[in-house]
Amino acid sequence: MPIDIISPQAVISSLRGQSKKQILQELAERAAQLANLPEREVFDAIIRREKLGSTGVGNGVAIPHGKLKELNRILGVFGRASRPVDFEALDDEPVDLVFLLLAPEDSGADHLKSLSRVARLLRNPDAVKALRSAPDAAALYDIISHN
Repeated sequence: MPIDIISPQAVISSLRGQSKKQILQELAERAAQLANLPEREVFDAIIRREKLGSTGVGNGVAIPHGKLKELNRILGVFGRASRPVDFEALDDEPVDLVFLLLAPEDSGADHLKSLSRVARLLRNPDAVKALRSAPDAAALYDIISHN
């Protein structure tokens, strides 16, 4: 994972949300802080994409993403839910690992490359197992940044 898209501050080890919307709001709030953007704009971008179809990709994993004009770089925020939530995932399984990916509107291939890297990480059974059992945000960041 390219270290430049996710920082230790972008990892939340225990998302409190009890629903898909609440989880997305928590991630949007953190992303907005990191990108210095209005939280509402970030949340709206994620919801716009989510309306096209759930980003719950299966196996308890979701990769919500969106594009923002004001963003000047690709930004990732990772969160692990305290309790799995219904995400309308492809396999109907609840989701506990969520990697939000935000990109500038004109990012094109770079956005797709980052999305592909995130998907590869979250398809790796060993990485997923490690993420689910990591004790804290620092350990989560270590796993994400070394895969």
